[in-house]
Amino acid sequence: MDAQLLGGALQGISCEKDVLIDILTQRCNSQRLMIAEAYRDMYGRDLITDLKENLSHHFKEVMVGLMYPPASYDAHELWHALKGVDTEEKCLIDILASRSNMEIFQIKEAYLMQYNNDLQQDIDSETSGHFRDTLMNLAQGTRMEGYADPSTAAQDAMILWEACQQKTGEHKNMLQMILCNKSYQQLWMVFQEFQNISGQDIVDAINECYDGYFQELLVAIVLCVRDKPSYFADRLYNAIHDFGFHNKTVIRILIARSEIDLMNIRQRYKERYGKSLFHDIKHFASGHYESALLAICAGDAEDY
Repeated sequence: MDAQLLGGALQGISCEKDVLIDILTQRCNSQRLMIAEAYRDMYGRDLITDLKENLSHHFKEVMVGLMYPPASYDAHELWHALKGVDTEEKCLIDILASRSNMEIFQIKEAYLMQYNNDLQQDIDSETSGHFRDTLMNLAQGTRMEGYADPSTAAQDAMILWEACQQKTGEHKNMLQMILCNKSYQQLWMVFQEFQNISGQDIVDAINECYDGYFQELLVAIVLCVRDKPSYFADRLYNAIHDFGFHNKTVIRILIARSEIDLMNIRQRYKERYGKSLFHDIKHFASGHYESALLAICAGDAEDY
């Protein structure tokens, strides 16, 4: 029935965008994939292709983005971040700093299948320096999981502290090795020990000692270890307010996190900034694009 309604909406004289929003934003990803299959059986056409042909601008990006499985969507975003006119470093940071080993593995498979390219090779050729080395490490997806050793936490913290003091190439390597490979549980203890040793929060230390995208990536890893929803709430707030509504970032985070932790992100956003995410999107976006974003974001009664 959904496929039939979409067919009617897309193939009429004028595209019925409200119907697209009502269906595609209110189904989960696995349901949307089933709808796409039914659509192909019914019309002999590809739903994504029809959406691309009938829609435009940011509204098209949202509707098409919803149709990708999660790993394929991340792969799609990484490909465009790496192969676009300018490398979009912040997109690389958002995705690679926050995904689990399993998610990274699935992204690499999707990337290879969709673009016939190796993700790590593309990172290697399109980025540089310690930023590249850290991205390459994250893209291996070899972080320890669920393992913590209190006896080595102080030792790791000392290495991080020295890396912030010395800032040599070797120390930068040690810094990214610890942040990219130790388990989240281990890093929690390491950050606490770092505070004990240096009297300083590790984020403040990294911000003082390093700069550029390398610094942003290291901070993103730390923030994701501590609280991913808070990290994404901050990214959304900055994308909405600091850049005059950075559409790509808002779209990417809402779609990618919609079935993972968007409720928590909304909660953190309201706690930190006083206004709801729903309110701020409503204030900055417009038309069917606004409606689609708001439908994905959803909201509580007091947000409307």
